[in-house]
Formats: sequence, C-alpha cells, structure tokens
Amino acid sequence: MDLKEFEADNSVSCRLASSVPDICKTEACCLGIDEAGRGPVLGPMVYGICFCPVSKKDDLKELKLADSKTLTEAQREELFIKLDEAKSFVGWALQVLSPNTISTSMLQRSKYNLNAISHDAAIGLVQFALDSGVHLKEVFVDTVGPAEKYQDKLSQRFPGVEVTVRPKADSLFPIVSAASICAKVARDHAVKGWNFPEQMGDVDADYGSGYPNDPKTKAWMLKYLDQVFGYPQFVRFSWSTAQTLLDSKAVAVHWDDDEEDGEKAAARQNNTSMLSFFKAGSKTSGPQGNTHQPHRFFTERRLQSLDTL
Repeated sequence: MDLKEFEADNSVSCRLASSVPDICKTEACCLGIDEAGRGPVLGPMVYGICFCPVSKKDDLKELKLADSKTLTEAQREELFIKLDEAKSFVGWALQVLSPNTISTSMLQRSKYNLNAISHDAAIGLVQFALDSGVHLKEVFVDTVGPAEKYQDKLSQRFPGVEVTVRPKADSLFPIVSAASICAKVARDHAVKGWNFPEQMGDVDADYGSGYPNDPKTKAWMLKYLDQVFGYPQFVRFSWSTAQTLLDSKAVAVHWDDDEEDGEKAAARQNNTSMLSFFKAGSKTSGPQGNTHQPHRFFTERRLQSLDTL
C-alpha cells in the first residue's frame, strides 16, 4: 500500500483510493465501512470503505475475509493483496486522519468529538464513492454510538441507498471485513513508517500497540516527553493518558492573571518554573535529569538564551 502522500505531511489528513472498476459503475454495488485505530493514543485513525457489485458477493466470500482484529499482520497483508488483485470488481478508499487532526479537533474551542469525526469520515467516504461513479445500492457499517440513530443519520444523508448499521459488522458482512482489512493495513504501514518532523534523531520504534494501557506505550511516552513542548505529533495529545503525563511531568505554566488559592500556589512552587528553560546556556535538564539540546523551535529560529539585556 502506497502511503507516500500521507508520509509527505503526516500532520494533516489525506484520502487514498484505488481505481473504480468499470463494473461498479454499471451494476448495483454494496459498500462496507470500518475503521482502524480509534482507541490508541499513538498514530492515525484510518477509515476505510470497500465496494463491489452485489452480484459478486459470493466471489468476495471466496477470499475468506474476516475481521482484521482477529487476523495476524501477515494474514492481513496477504488478504489486502488478494483484494488489490481483485481490482476488476473490487474498489477501496481510505481517509487517514492524522493524530494532529484528531487532537486539534477535539481540543478546539467548539468541541468536535471523536464520534462526530468518525461519522463525518464515513459520510465523506460514501460521498466520495458516489462522486466517483459507483452505482451504490447497499451500505453496511459497524456502529459508532447508538446503531439505530446512526442508521437513520446515514439513511437521511443518502436517500435511495439501503443502510444497515450493526455492532460487530466487520465479522457479519464480508464487505465490511474487507474495509476493515484495508483500514488496518494502512494504519500499520503508517505507524511503522512514521516520519517524525520534530527531527528527534533515532527514535525507539518499540512503542507497543499504541493503546493507553500498554506498558510499552506508556514507557515510550514518558521517554519522549519534552518538558516544554510536550509530545511529537505522533501522539494524540487530546487523550487523557497524554494529559496526565503532561500534568505530572512537564513544566507548569503560570499565568499572572490567574486567581490562585494557597493550595495551587504551593503546588506551583514545587514544580520547575518555565523560566528555568530560558536561562543562559544551550542545554536544559529533562524529566529524568538528562541534558538535551534545545528544542527545534529555538534552533530553527536561531534563538539563544541571554542572561543580560
């Protein structure tokens, strides 16, 4: 799977797609929707669709597809190759949502929660299929939130298309399993080949599954926490796991116009001051007491600390 477009700038989201088979433009088609990477604190979330003619459902079953979560990475790769080889009657498209997009959306002043992001990604992909000429008759999707409410929303948005929303749809409908495999393979490739624009040098790639409760993921997040600038964009800083570590390990920021009670003031005095990171000298002390070079924010702007004016 070619992710060069996303890898060129992984701070923003992008859409990837196969060609649309001619048969999908003339025969009534079914389409499945699923996602990969909703829960992890690391990496992108990928929404995928897969579509084929209704008359080819049995051909799709012969590929012996299954929910991507029940398959090994090697099995998913093999099945994706089979799907790609079936391009005479199978097409797919992906919406790769960067961690930065997810975090800034969820933390903006007008809240845009993960369910709304997911719904809009799914709707956008269905519309993309229609705009690409797919003769769409049926849509099958795994639920996000209450199934009936989501089904009504999609049915109203796409009148004339029969919409079925079910929990565990990726294990019930082969076309959704196909979408699940496409999404999961894309996420695996994106995470493995992640390009860190922060120029962090040789980054340890042993970050586990990326889920918040994974000890390897927690250890990686602690290791690469910058006390001033927080995390690289690989991390979803809107997740509570990231927020907790930032609150406990990063430098406290104090605003002079904040009203503080005695307890808050005392807590602030026990934390390292932000000003300590702007003292003279080219090195600062990290959370583990190790020195490190100034953040790229300073070096790119050729900024130096001064002790006198």
